[in-house]
Amino acid sequence: MRLVTRLLLAILIVIGAPWAALAQDAYKIGAIFSITGPGSSLGIPERDTALMLETEINGRGGLRGPDGRMRPLKIVIYDDASDETKAVLAAKKLIDEDQVTAIVGTTLSGTSLAILDAVQKAEVPMVSCAAAAKIVEPAAERKWVFKTPQSDALIVGALADYLRAQGLTRVGWLNVDYAFGQLGWLAFEKAAQKAGLTIVANEKFGQKDVDMTAQLTRVKTANPQAVVIWSIPPSASVATKNYADLGIRAPLLQSHGVGNKRYIELAGPASNNVVFPAGKLLVAEQLADNDPQKPVLLAYARDFEAKYGPRNTFGGHAWDAIQLVARAMEKSGTDRAKVRTAIESTRNFVGITGVFDFSPSEHNGLDRRAVTMIQIVDGQWKLAR
Repeated sequence: MRLVTRLLLAILIVIGAPWAALAQDAYKIGAIFSITGPGSSLGIPERDTALMLETEINGRGGLRGPDGRMRPLKIVIYDDASDETKAVLAAKKLIDEDQVTAIVGTTLSGTSLAILDAVQKAEVPMVSCAAAAKIVEPAAERKWVFKTPQSDALIVGALADYLRAQGLTRVGWLNVDYAFGQLGWLAFEKAAQKAGLTIVANEKFGQKDVDMTAQLTRVKTANPQAVVIWSIPPSASVATKNYADLGIRAPLLQSHGVGNKRYIELAGPASNNVVFPAGKLLVAEQLADNDPQKPVLLAYARDFEAKYGPRNTFGGHAWDAIQLVARAMEKSGTDRAKVRTAIESTRNFVGITGVFDFSPSEHNGLDRRAVTMIQIVDGQWKLAR
């Protein structure tokens, strides 16, 4: 009996050894998402996308490194709870303890800005899923940092041009008072001047505020032709309901931060006819067949919705970030400096957010083609006309 037991143990050791070796030899990417806290409506789909991609890549054998060997992909995910201090702690843990080759995330602009010093000092490539242009600009001072969402300047430029084209030149503005909203305001102020718009009201609200009626009443008094609210759910949804309750008749526009069903669910009928700038994922089926992104968008939407529910732009940002790092690791292995260079050398990468062309002076890699105007009609996304 003992002999049989020993033989079985020996067989298990022999069988298990290659798998243990593979686990130790895995390509490791770190990820920091806001899975809880105010940014969770963005961070949860990012986490879900990361898990989906990890399963998909490993299902086809993993990543083929520069030596031709296939290795499994391991994505180490931490929740920063939408908190800057926790984001920094997570980044340091990924760098020092998990020894990942690169970091994807964070979800929010504030948390991404908070971890810049840690990743730059450690010389670890980072691909943020947050919007603020300041995360990657100036590129000479952000050598190790890239990002996948459209920058605030790109988004508000499209928004300002849309307002001008619609003849809506008197604009009221309301933003959430943290990095995303603050930087959005600075970008819009410049874009509005360039587009010949007049900002007749400028108000702010807190990230956790549950009523923006006072601010919106002041905006209404200024008699704008259109109003822009720059935030993410749930505060963006609260402001939308307050807007409807006040009976403001001017068209309401929002930021790309409302590009998920959670915004519509929380705002309810008040979200009807809201217009916002975003990537093409939400309206993929409505794109022309010759759009280079269409097949990529449809495939992602099919896979994500089959497993997690309605698509959203934020999961797409994580998809782009992980794919960029994975492609770079296939070229460069686990050498952080070489992976950084490979990301920076990426050209014509057709992603979810847009078609990326990085360079030493451009660490976002997107242009106006990555932005479209979307309107919510009866709870559905439509191309705005």
